[in-house]
Amino acid sequence: MENHEQHKNNEMDHSKMDHSKMNHEKEDHSKMDHSKMRNGGGDHSGHNPGHGQMGHDHHKMMIADFRKRFWVTLVLTIPILFFSPMIQEFFGYEFLLPGNPYILFALSTVVYFYGGWPFLKGFVSEIKNGAPGMMTLISMAISVAYFYSSATVFGLRGVDFFWELSTLIAIMLVGHWIEMKSVLGASKALQLLVSMMPAEAHRVKGDTIEDIPLEDLLKNDVILVKPGEKVPADGIIVEGSSYLNESMLTGESKPVKKEEKDKVIGGSVNGNSTLKVKVEHTGKDSYLNKVITMVEEAQKTKSKMQNLSDRAAKWLTYIALAIGFGTLAVWLILGFPFVYALERMVTVMVIACPHALGLAIPLVVAISTAVSAQNGLLIRNRTAFEESRKISALLFDKTGTLTKGDFGVTRIKSVNVSYSNDEILRLSSALEQSSEHPIAVGIIKKVKEDNITIPKPENFNAITGKGVEANVEGKQIKVVSPGYLRDEKITIPEDAYSDAAETVVFVLIEGQLAGYIALADEIRPESAEAIKIFKKNNIKVLMATGDNEKTAKAVSEKLGLDGYYAEVLPHQKVEIVEELQNKGEFVAMTGDGVNDAPALAKADVGIAVGSGTDVAAETADIILVNSNPQDIANLILFGKATYNKMIQNLIWATGYNVVAIPLAAGVLYSSGFVLGPAVGAVFMSLSTIIVAINAQLLKRKIGKK
Repeated sequence: MENHEQHKNNEMDHSKMDHSKMNHEKEDHSKMDHSKMRNGGGDHSGHNPGHGQMGHDHHKMMIADFRKRFWVTLVLTIPILFFSPMIQEFFGYEFLLPGNPYILFALSTVVYFYGGWPFLKGFVSEIKNGAPGMMTLISMAISVAYFYSSATVFGLRGVDFFWELSTLIAIMLVGHWIEMKSVLGASKALQLLVSMMPAEAHRVKGDTIEDIPLEDLLKNDVILVKPGEKVPADGIIVEGSSYLNESMLTGESKPVKKEEKDKVIGGSVNGNSTLKVKVEHTGKDSYLNKVITMVEEAQKTKSKMQNLSDRAAKWLTYIALAIGFGTLAVWLILGFPFVYALERMVTVMVIACPHALGLAIPLVVAISTAVSAQNGLLIRNRTAFEESRKISALLFDKTGTLTKGDFGVTRIKSVNVSYSNDEILRLSSALEQSSEHPIAVGIIKKVKEDNITIPKPENFNAITGKGVEANVEGKQIKVVSPGYLRDEKITIPEDAYSDAAETVVFVLIEGQLAGYIALADEIRPESAEAIKIFKKNNIKVLMATGDNEKTAKAVSEKLGLDGYYAEVLPHQKVEIVEELQNKGEFVAMTGDGVNDAPALAKADVGIAVGSGTDVAAETADIILVNSNPQDIANLILFGKATYNKMIQNLIWATGYNVVAIPLAAGVLYSSGFVLGPAVGAVFMSLSTIIVAINAQLLKRKIGKK
């Protein structure tokens, strides 16, 4: 077996069908610009062409084609089974129409050429590339079955295998249909990244404002960004100030205050004030586009190698072909009639039909995907999921992963017996209800959670750089910083600072300290227990965050992590993943922001928490629906169980060949035993049933620790 990179890279390279054509079409799609993806594919002559769809439409057409061929084949397979003499003999009934063999021949011809066309085309492609695999084996099996069976219709003595032909094609089509549906995932990531940018920008021209398509925006243009809008491009503020939410771009949980001459990032969300921004970067030079490029490059490494079942099919192909033609030659050399020798060969080829092999992996994938989804794990990349058992290092993003992703209230403490904690919160909320400051937003959120009625303030006033004040219910209330207390010579309570990651504001009533409120990006309660489980399983736990050193260190120490990286930019997260991989670690990356997308794609296993952006989810291999770090433990253990089932099924799917093929070839002929075609077909079907039952047993494995 090959190393983990090869397993990781082989995802969805199952078909080989017209593969060069697929690659060319991907290249053609990549020339399409962002505006086409936003606006339905129309032509635009903007200045900022961007990234493309990576064959998105082509894959949709392939999925639709497999689906259509499957249903047509299934409809034709039913009468083929019903009118097949071998099936009638097996079930003990007889229903033969005049010209019964010709009816079977006609129906099977449609199945062979229409349903089997993708495999026949894939066979040609594999032979051209010198890499025979599943397509070659399927094509050889259905071709031998079809042409031999057709010959029996027109005079050759023997038993037809039309029912075997049609069922094999139907099973192969549905298997590939299911697999192809997951190919679309990679292209969606880039579309979601692009969708973070608005379609239009408000360009300022003198005293007028004009709305223009984003792709027509030029460097040095001045644009207006209204409250609540996304910033259309990277630039510098030339007028106004506001708090911008950059959490999905930089990983910083707190909205960042931006004033004149400060830089803003395209895709960030403006707060409650209007800004005028001078454009610095557009198109490919923008921050978001650079993130897109990194995601593209990282994802290209995921589809190069064949998967495990392809390799098994390749060897089964070699063995089946060698033994099949060898059988024909040996029986002819021994002086047996050609028809008898051909029957031996056909029996070998039919037994080698990969019914069970075709189901061995897809069936486990289907079951594990469904069961996982019911338990909070959404699997997008099956190879990464299977390989999660190898994880030796977990790299967490902090914001929204180990923490809740909100700058919220963590502690409220009254230091005056006349006021309860709730009263401290209620009175302070009166001053914060109209503010866009992250501390105010956190306090108001806590008030709403506790269903506290916010009183109305009077004579509101901002204390420059130190807080706010107002009269509330006849009392003078101030919500201030520690600096205000120091200036006023007010003693700060000893227990005010319990965690370096917290920001503390103090509440003064009539000039006297009444209490304080601590806020932070709160650590998830499940995180600590999850860290213990990982360490118990000898997995290193590290954190990479865009937050400052002080906050990162506090979170790391509180959770007992093995290490942390602070003030990390998106490209640095990718570098950290690569550094760990170069040290021999099998790395899983867990995050929720756009800034995590490149690292999620580059890691051996990318895990997105469900509370994050769709971008992270579409870039990741696995999504935690409930955003619970403990689900990663379930992921690793269930991934191991899934992989074991796949190996077991591959053994069942190929193991019967070890016994059946020699018997079909006639190795026990001297003892009076020769495996007939009908018995061989039943033998093969039995293997398929065992594979199906074994896959169902996987349902018992989820959640076991």
